[in-house]
Amino acid sequence: MLPRIEKQRAVPSLMKPMNIAILSRNASLYSTRRLREAAEVRGHKVTIIDALKCYMNINDNKPSIHYQGRELEHFDAVIPRIGASITFYGTAVLRQFEMMGCYSLNHSAAISRSRDKLRSLQLLSGQGVGMPITGFACKPGDVPDLIDMVGGAPLVIKLLEGTQGIGVVLAETRKAAESVLEAFMGLKANIMVQEFIEEANGADLRCFVLGDRVIAAMKRQAREGEFRSNLHRGGEATLVRISPEERKTAIASAKAMGLSVAGVDLLRSKRGPLVMEVNSSPGLEGIEQATGKDVAELMIQYIEKHAHKKRKSQERG
Repeated sequence: MLPRIEKQRAVPSLMKPMNIAILSRNASLYSTRRLREAAEVRGHKVTIIDALKCYMNINDNKPSIHYQGRELEHFDAVIPRIGASITFYGTAVLRQFEMMGCYSLNHSAAISRSRDKLRSLQLLSGQGVGMPITGFACKPGDVPDLIDMVGGAPLVIKLLEGTQGIGVVLAETRKAAESVLEAFMGLKANIMVQEFIEEANGADLRCFVLGDRVIAAMKRQAREGEFRSNLHRGGEATLVRISPEERKTAIASAKAMGLSVAGVDLLRSKRGPLVMEVNSSPGLEGIEQATGKDVAELMIQYIEKHAHKKRKSQERG
């Protein structure tokens, strides 16, 4: 059941109707359904495409994408909803759309940038964006210094390939941290270590950035006995008012990745907002339910404006 959302009366776009593709593996997912609904209400044609069912003709004349045995028609815009497990192939398909002159809501290079957790933190660091102290190493012999580097236990250990809170461990003692780190390294897993922000009290902020604005924000509170606030881990979402500094940090984080749309996760700490992650494919269900805002509608309006600019630029060229 869809939440009660602050919608204006459904009015078709005044711009020329567009042919929009949504890259999604599941047409029934909440975010996919909402984006399709919002686009169709505004008069656009929408096709949902599973990136893993696409295959590409890469050439110097007329690059194309084939899907289920036929060549896809031209799309004015594509909305990438690429899951972390298919980042490599999904972004390859998205690049092909971009080569064919299609406007992408989030560029393929920006998605790849944000999905590499270590690289994304290094980019944020380079822009002076606040974040928890983070350590990275590959040898068990470096573990003692790595633990000291982030301020000792308790500390958080994260698998670089983890999503939705999976692969995130709170090590409450130094001995536990050493054991977990050595175990992960023994399995050749890529991990990073972060300081534990105790004053966050198991809560974080999800700021939904669209262009140069935070259009919605919610607070996610972990359930009792859990430090991960992800909604998939049982966290509870509520409407929150963010500070100017938090707003500025969220926008700067999305900009550092090159993302037009991003879910920026922040912790409230004694030294100000700290960025935990920049998500290039943020879900709409939690944020729309918590805030009552029609985020999908705002995303389609953004696409209309920027795809129109791209089309005009191509016509002039």
